[in-house]
Amino acid sequence: MTTQTQRPPMTPQEELELQEFATQVFDLARHGNDDMLAALLGQGLPPNLRNQKGDTLLMLASYHGHLDTCRMLLERGADPNIANDAGQTPLAGTGFKGNTAMAALLLEHGADVDASGPDGKTALMMAAMFDRTEIVELLLRHGADPARADANGVTPLAAAQTMGAQRTPGQLAAALGA
Repeated sequence: MTTQTQRPPMTPQEELELQEFATQVFDLARHGNDDMLAALLGQGLPPNLRNQKGDTLLMLASYHGHLDTCRMLLERGADPNIANDAGQTPLAGTGFKGNTAMAALLLEHGADVDASGPDGKTALMMAAMFDRTEIVELLLRHGADPARADANGVTPLAAAQTMGAQRTPGQLAAALGA
């Protein structure tokens, strides 16, 4: 029979120190410090640690364009499909930011090409809206559905047209056979 020892509640000072440490960890991801993050992961830091907004280390590193940090996190078990509290995934962030290499890395490591948040917006919709032709092409090659509509019934083509995108509407029309 094993008896589990309960820890006493944290003191206010311990809580403050833990919050400061967590802030530093998320800053490591934002700034692409993969060496320090790798060391912390080796000591038991969870690769899918989330901040108060639900952003994972991978979400922060990918949003800030740190390809090597993202590769290291993915190789150590970070899940590319965890959405933040707003329903955004790292892959959708690449459509907004225009980082094709990051999108390819996330897809290589199992990112769901058609994942969406509660609003139904996919990475393809984000890339189309912001006229990211290379990412649209990549997502379509990986099976993104060009006809999929968001929660308001808006397709990637309609979203691109509404946002005034110049090149992606043609790509999407071609993908739809229009």
